[in-house]
Amino acid sequence: MKRKKNKKKFNSNSISPILMLLPSTLMLIVCSIYPFIWIFRYVTYNYNGFTATYTGSANFTRMLSDKQFWGSVGTTFEYAALKLIFIIPLALFVAVLLNMKMRGSGLFRGVIFMPTIISTSISGMIFTFLFATKNGILNAYLQNLHIISQPIKWLTSPNVIMAAVTILAVWGGLGNYMLYFSTGMNGISEDCYESAKIDGANAFQTFFYVTLPMLAPVLKTVLMLAITSAFKDYEAIMVLSKGGPGNRSMVMFLYIYNVIFGSGNGSQQQIGYGALLSVVAALIVGVVTIIYLFIARKLDHITE
Repeated sequence: MKRKKNKKKFNSNSISPILMLLPSTLMLIVCSIYPFIWIFRYVTYNYNGFTATYTGSANFTRMLSDKQFWGSVGTTFEYAALKLIFIIPLALFVAVLLNMKMRGSGLFRGVIFMPTIISTSISGMIFTFLFATKNGILNAYLQNLHIISQPIKWLTSPNVIMAAVTILAVWGGLGNYMLYFSTGMNGISEDCYESAKIDGANAFQTFFYVTLPMLAPVLKTVLMLAITSAFKDYEAIMVLSKGGPGNRSMVMFLYIYNVIFGSGNGSQQQIGYGALLSVVAALIVGVVTIIYLFIARKLDHITE
């Protein structure tokens, strides 16, 4: 009798979590697992959305010799490096300033966070007007301040386009990472700062010896999120520069988008080849993430 009672209790306790997990599990299968399996299905096919022709290893051979794709991979690494170099220190700096309980800090926090809720396509359109060569607002301000004598070709010069793309990326993502850092600093006990003040530490010493070490777990997570998001960025770049000029700002996922859906200049959809490139791009992002996690773990062991 006791065994039956325990069995009934086990079953009743297990139904509730199963029912709660069921919707999210179904969404995961429908929205993530099934599309991933669907992509693998067409890796060895020439598929344009209507007819699928088996090509064997032709897509793999083409991928290995596709200079434009591998060029976009290199551009993606360059873009990711530029974005991380500027956005992480700047977000940390802004978070530290706003955490000083200054007057109006809540308003400034809201203003800085606002770009993150704007659609990336809209952001790209806004910066298209800002970076325009002839009637652009940025060039007008720089000329009025006598910083430049001639308008800068932000969107048409291969030497400047990556700077424009990086400015857009930093503007759009700064508030998000600033919020992560602010939340992490709110979790640091005030006793730590009081102890540092009693020991005679100044603001810089408090930051480097108290705030930064205690913010290390948050910083590690933020860096991982920033790396993965930087490698997957393409929407705002597509609107801002369309990957130009001369493919100078053609990042990896924008190139894959053009291959799958056509670049808009009459080229045919190449879903089969795009599926293969998507798998390769996912592997590249996965390898970069694994390398970062490995390095972060090693650094944790060294600092312990």
